[in-house]
Amino acid sequence: MLRIAFAGTPEFALPALDALAASRHRLVGVLTQPDRPAGRGRALRASAVKRRALELALPVAQPARLASAAERAELDAWRPDLLVVVAYGLLLPGAVLELPRLGCLNLHASLLPRWRGAAPIQRALLAGDAESGVTIMQLDAGLDTGPILAQQAVTIAPGTSSAALHGQLAQLGAPLLLEVIEALAAGHAQPRAQPEEGVSYAPKLGKGEAQIDWSAPAELIARQVCACNPRPVAQTQLEGQQLRVWAARALHQSPALHEPPGTVLGLEDGRLLVACGEGVLAIETLQSAGGRALGAGDFTHGHQLAGQRLG
Repeated sequence: MLRIAFAGTPEFALPALDALAASRHRLVGVLTQPDRPAGRGRALRASAVKRRALELALPVAQPARLASAAERAELDAWRPDLLVVVAYGLLLPGAVLELPRLGCLNLHASLLPRWRGAAPIQRALLAGDAESGVTIMQLDAGLDTGPILAQQAVTIAPGTSSAALHGQLAQLGAPLLLEVIEALAAGHAQPRAQPEEGVSYAPKLGKGEAQIDWSAPAELIARQVCACNPRPVAQTQLEGQQLRVWAARALHQSPALHEPPGTVLGLEDGRLLVACGEGVLAIETLQSAGGRALGAGDFTHGHQLAGQRLG
């Protein structure tokens, strides 16, 4: 039985935390980011991992950094054999990497070396990747550069949102993580260096990347909509007001009347059709400023949108 410490912050980390808590190993403590202001009132809110750790009656530490001995004191006191890291949000200094006798494992939401960094799921969707997956690796001093211990791939179905792929990969990674931990405990783990070819990076999506350019091909806009759901949410303008687009598909057809990009062509099969630089975007779910997300059919009740220009 290993003494395992866990470091994670968002909901993506919860399936792995739950799997470890239910395993034969002992969870000795949880590191997570400090409470942050959230919501309209900006009240401090605990991370998803902290809330679950407290439900499991696990010790929790929330250092803002891990650079000093004082900031690492609780982790050091837990005396872990292994530190498991899942979307923690902090780069670990050398002193932390060297603390557990079996080192530090990381569950990363991509098929490394593709999409190293903070937003691998969104970047994979924005790029139109045919597949994604999870990687279990040993952490080193670089950004997602450590040796690979296991990987598992999944096909990205058309129309898959960031939210949906996020949940799929979180569930996929938890059992794979346990397999690797058992191999480590038995001394059978076989790490392999990451390939030097195929490296790409995944910075967080900025708000500017959520703004729809209707002169782009419909296929690219559809990817943008998927990648930006649930945040920062793809958006455009309708009569000077913000309009969020939550779900959409590309139709590989040209507008019959060759309308300018951004022109609303009408409603068809419950979807709002909009002319693009190439093809047509079929919007399925959208939200006006101050409103709630609605299906396109419900959104257009009482509104004559055909012929209007978005953007």
